[in-house]
Amino acid sequence: MIARILKENMKNTNRNRYKRIRTRFAAGTRFEIGSLAPVPERGTAEQELEGLKTRLLGAMLPPELEPDLSTALQRAANDAASAAWFTPFPLLVFPTLLEEKAAAARLQHERQREIRERTQGLLEQAISE
Repeated sequence: MIARILKENMKNTNRNRYKRIRTRFAAGTRFEIGSLAPVPERGTAEQELEGLKTRLLGAMLPPELEPDLSTALQRAANDAASAAWFTPFPLLVFPTLLEEKAAAARLQHERQREIRERTQGLLEQAISE
């Protein structure tokens, strides 16, 4: 049944792809364009979320941290803040999201470090040959 429907949908696709549609407008036809949605000013909730992100990220970033990991954690914090903002209670959801995203970023960083260590000898070997 599904295969038949798909086959019927695929028929005549080239013929109907660029079908011209004639438009007809009267001489006085006008289109109204509504006003654009106003961009809200930065509210207290956004400022509080940004402050919370800064505090939690500061606690995650020790001074001896590798620059690559630091960048990954900052990206994870931004992702978590973006996702949390679309929930009804972003300040409550953000810390958990940050923990999850930071754990994933650390795991990915560790995998990348292991791959670099394993392949470093291969690169030197390929260059010397």
